[in-house]
Amino acid sequence: MRVFLGSGSRAEHAWFMSEILRDIQLRIQFLAGGSWRDSLKPTRIMDVNERARGMIEMVAAMMICGTIGWLVVVSGRPVTQVVLWRCVFGALVLLPICATKGYLRSGRMSWRQFAIAVAGGAALVANWLLLFSAYSKSSISIATTVYNTQPFMLVGLGALFLGERLTLAKLGWLSLSFCGMLLIVRTQSEPGAAQSNYLWGIALSLGAAFFYALVALFAKQLKGVPPHLIALVHVIVGVVVLSPLVLQGGWPAGALTWSTLATLGVIHTGLMYILLYGAIQRLPTHLTGALSFIYPIVAIVVDNVAFGHRLHLLQVIGAALILLAAAGMTLGWSLRRKAHEEKAIV
Repeated sequence: MRVFLGSGSRAEHAWFMSEILRDIQLRIQFLAGGSWRDSLKPTRIMDVNERARGMIEMVAAMMICGTIGWLVVVSGRPVTQVVLWRCVFGALVLLPICATKGYLRSGRMSWRQFAIAVAGGAALVANWLLLFSAYSKSSISIATTVYNTQPFMLVGLGALFLGERLTLAKLGWLSLSFCGMLLIVRTQSEPGAAQSNYLWGIALSLGAAFFYALVALFAKQLKGVPPHLIALVHVIVGVVVLSPLVLQGGWPAGALTWSTLATLGVIHTGLMYILLYGAIQRLPTHLTGALSFIYPIVAIVVDNVAFGHRLHLLQVIGAALILLAAAGMTLGWSLRRKAHEEKAIV
């Protein structure tokens, strides 16, 4: 290491001090058992690897979500039965995971938090029932696109119950989404489809979006509670609520039906939640929000490939407007350069 004598320039002194600090850092690492070569490795490699893993997990989770509608339709079972067995198989996956992580020990959740989680589970079950019912009414593509209006439902609920600020930018994205909704409502899924069924499917999708927003609202009150434990409570609520209603109508029959229901529970609930929560822990919020829009895109492609459902031009434009508005809302896009320049109106 160089040593400067005398009074050099400020730049020389700054360089000299940085060299001293670097030398001290290398010596400390060497004494701690590291090597000189290890000290030269980039310090951000771990962060890059974690982000890459999180992106892979998020993409996989969203692609799994995009095939849910296909499995629901292929199963050929009533939606109440589909939701019940999704909850049963999902619980069978999440229960041992929570037990292994120690989430089932006493004190992990207060009675108040447990009540909120149960309310969230009831809202999630209602969400699944409405969304799965919408698939046969308006098609998977339309139902999934309309379902992605849930960020606006959450913003409205947050403004009403949590006192969150409603800005001009958020209202702008809401207006754009509403325009896309109007285009979809004015067009039937197929020329021969009944208009009443089509509109009913859109209404069911909007109801599903509302209940999902409630799930998110309840989840905001559960800070500090492990997400796997929240998901386990949710699916157990589904089993308790739906079992008396569904099991009276008989059990599913056939290997195809059982394999479909098991896949919905094990892969599309248990594994999907594990991937999703792992991604959320590793990725920044804006990246998680951006990758979440893989879900509706995959659903539209699967609906086209599996069932031949193609969107009309107005439906394509409407769907694009809704997804664009949802992306703008989720990622915090604004026409202004600085977010703090937005003027709050509520």
